[in-house]
Amino acid sequence: MGTDVYVILSTPFFADGGIDYVSFDRLVEHCVQAGATGLTVLGQLGEAPKLEHAESVAIVRRLCSRVEVPVVVGVTAPGFAAMRALTREAMDAGAAGVMIAPPTSLRTDDQIVTYYRQAADAIGGGVPIVVQDYPLTFGVQMTAGVIGRIAGEVEGVYMLKHEDWPGLEKISALRAMEVPLRILTGNGALFLDFEMERGADGAMTGYSFPELLTGVVRLSGAGRRDEAHDLFDAHLPLIRYEQQQGVGLAVRKYVLMRRGLLDSDAQRAPAGALSATARQEVDYLLERLARADPGARLRR
Repeated sequence: MGTDVYVILSTPFFADGGIDYVSFDRLVEHCVQAGATGLTVLGQLGEAPKLEHAESVAIVRRLCSRVEVPVVVGVTAPGFAAMRALTREAMDAGAAGVMIAPPTSLRTDDQIVTYYRQAADAIGGGVPIVVQDYPLTFGVQMTAGVIGRIAGEVEGVYMLKHEDWPGLEKISALRAMEVPLRILTGNGALFLDFEMERGADGAMTGYSFPELLTGVVRLSGAGRRDEAHDLFDAHLPLIRYEQQQGVGLAVRKYVLMRRGLLDSDAQRAPAGALSATARQEVDYLLERLARADPGARLRR
């Protein structure tokens, strides 16, 4: 059983849209103290598309200079030139690898494999690559077979960020095929309890309580099945609420603010905001969670 947890970091902003590096440092420190074995930055819920290139590089440099755990950097871009530029600066800063999602235009297995081969050639040999398989967002369906082809034919690919939904059978299929990839799962941990039992090596996702991610992975890895499920079940209502399309990031940032990890729950425009009713519902879930998991009690 795996033991890896790469927490995907949110990007903290001030109300005026500036990056709040003090909150960023606080969030990073908390994730490491919670047991994260790696960190991932510039993902979809890190609001990466809203950042300028210089801002993305500054965030990567700041993160890599402050932690000893490996850092994976999302470099997905419409073209290979931008992907190559960010990859070079990320690797120069000390990143352990990059994460690449497929463009929505891909339709066939051959197109998918060709894209990853071209991406690997574009960013240069020797760069470790995480393949992001997230059809709900990117609309690209990767079968277990095509993932196996990518692993076997594309230099540098070493990890799969598995976010298919439903996806438990795909994990089983990949394990049965003995595809030589580490499998870390996403989807806001919504299926983490059983994903671990299907053979995942851990998680690469975000959630407002990274302690839940590390706890479930650790307990599952130790064979303490009931304890892993009990911990997961305590958090499931909040995980479900945070997984809502369109408002999930607002929920996560609000909880991180309530926990004292972010000074503000601001998102960079364009963005939505939680209604007063939604905030009350999240507060209610936090109160219930604290009764079931004392470690989830708020600092303030």
